Amino acid sequence: MNTQTEALGGNAAAPADNPLANEDLLPTTADQRHWNWKDYAALWVGMVVCVPTYTMASSMLDQGFSWQMAVWLVFLANVIVLIPMVLIGRVGPKFGIPFPVLARASFGVKGANLPAVLRGLVACGWFSINCYFGALALHGFLNVLGFGLAGPAEGQTISGSQFACFLAFWALHIWFIWKGPESIRKLEVIAAPLMIGASLLLVVVLMLKVPGGQLLELPAKVVEGGPKTWAALTGLVGFWATLALNIPDFTRFAKSQKDQVLGQAIGLPIPMALFSMVGVIGFSASAILYGKAQLFPDGLLTQMGPVAASIGLLVILLANLTTNVAANLVSPSYDFSQIAPSKISFRMGGIIAALIGLVFMPWKLLATSGGYLFTWLGGYGTLLGAIAGILLVDYYLVRKTELKVDDLYRRGGDYEYSGGWNIQALIAFSLGVLPCLPGYLAVSGILAKDSVPPLMLALFDFGWFFSLSVAGIYYYLTAKKR
Repeated sequence: MNTQTEALGGNAAAPADNPLANEDLLPTTADQRHWNWKDYAALWVGMVVCVPTYTMASSMLDQGFSWQMAVWLVFLANVIVLIPMVLIGRVGPKFGIPFPVLARASFGVKGANLPAVLRGLVACGWFSINCYFGALALHGFLNVLGFGLAGPAEGQTISGSQFACFLAFWALHIWFIWKGPESIRKLEVIAAPLMIGASLLLVVVLMLKVPGGQLLELPAKVVEGGPKTWAALTGLVGFWATLALNIPDFTRFAKSQKDQVLGQAIGLPIPMALFSMVGVIGFSASAILYGKAQLFPDGLLTQMGPVAASIGLLVILLANLTTNVAANLVSPSYDFSQIAPSKISFRMGGIIAALIGLVFMPWKLLATSGGYLFTWLGGYGTLLGAIAGILLVDYYLVRKTELKVDDLYRRGGDYEYSGGWNIQALIAFSLGVLPCLPGYLAVSGILAKDSVPPLMLALFDFGWFFSLSVAGIYYYLTAKKR
């Protein structure tokens, strides 16, 4: 394989003349690379402090885990996912390219549409979930102000007024897409310390309300078959498996490799573990104080009085906004731009993602803790694990960290393969994902569990690890050295 590195510089055709390029997909310039480690740490704290992280921890308690085991698994999962995060992130400072362009090296200049669209659709799902959490917070806040909005009726998962709040919160995100990635960096830097302070305040208030340290003394919930440790770990790794793929979308703005590595190492594993404690404490406090354990923080806050509810619900709105624009709109903006670079810009890609997000129904997905933890997180984690395995093997083991950047933006070059598609990458992806499909269908309720062999169920429990390993190994064994 030709591993000669070429700086794109002015060699690539202008976006107007090149169907594989536009201004948003071209490598970043030296002037654009000004994010330091503090920016990346703030970015991660801003994304970590969100309702999905809180709900992830409360869901684990609802699935029979002790709080110690829940927090430990959260920390372990994020140490694991930090490894591909940093490794794939190294592409950003070195070449200045986003994830969809990197994917062209292994999947082909046209084949990269597959991982880009899959990653983009997952982001659309997360975008919709965060809009729903934001809608619940907005709905609760309006009720604190005395609007008297109704919740879901018997048999419903969302009320009409909650859906209206969902649409209102959804519309707020369009402004940040229009302003671009720099507006997101500024939002995260401002919001991160505010959200940390509010989270600490909530913990202090709850610990003062619950006497004698009872918050951490509740016995683990008894569930049939006991807690599913490996399935939960796979789901927890899947939580940020999305960003492990598209992290070059952010690291392409880094001053140096040190800045992206240090910022991510500081901003991800420990903050995730610490904020999961907020979910643990909130879940336990709601059971002790109000007689019902609440999976979502808005359910707790609305019972704590008007002042606490007002402040807390506004912080939830801010937290979900910061997470959503950074984690769930930047990626699909680039991903959908990859499909037709000359026609879809970063802005247009973000608007497409927001529109697709409208058709997801997160209130149904989040109706149970198991549906969130295993069906959603575990399901897409398996898909993205296979893509991560292929990218890592291609970049580090096959190409030895060298890329011909010019060829990433033209047909007929080193990454043309067969009509723009690398068939071996597609086979590797299929081999990593398809064996886990029966287990996913059983866990999600589409197939009866007793109709699926135990081995297939077990494969899905290890989904992210299995798909990453199998896809990566097959790709390495079949990669053609040029």
